[in-house]
Amino acid sequence: MITYQTEGVEMPQIKRREVSEWIKQVAASYGKRVGEVAYIFCNDDKILEVNREYLQHDYYTDIITFDYTEGKRISGDLFISLDTVRTNADQFAEGDYPRELHRVIIHGILHLCGINDKGPGEREIMEAAENQALEMIRF
Repeated sequence: MITYQTEGVEMPQIKRREVSEWIKQVAASYGKRVGEVAYIFCNDDKILEVNREYLQHDYYTDIITFDYTEGKRISGDLFISLDTVRTNADQFAEGDYPRELHRVIIHGILHLCGINDKGPGEREIMEAAENQALEMIRF
């Protein structure tokens, strides 16, 4: 089950049913199935609080993924800062907020599917996976 919640922000304009089906398709393309996935859309203050409290990181980010995956069933809590998504859209995605939001939504799923982005060469693999997934949905 995929749920969408907010904390301190309005729900973003996404087609939840279509996005949920897309997430399931992407997970299936990696041989995974969706278990319990919760999206929590929040602001920069909340994501900084979560980053400090749980990861001991003192910086803003667009997404924090808590991975509870077991075997082939992906599960997790995904905190997304809509403030940072908007800033990143303006800086990196030529102002295309819907595309950037969907990129971040699927970024967390790709992490749950086992794709990392911190080590050498991993960022390029993640970006390619994001771009491939974005081609599977209309927004």
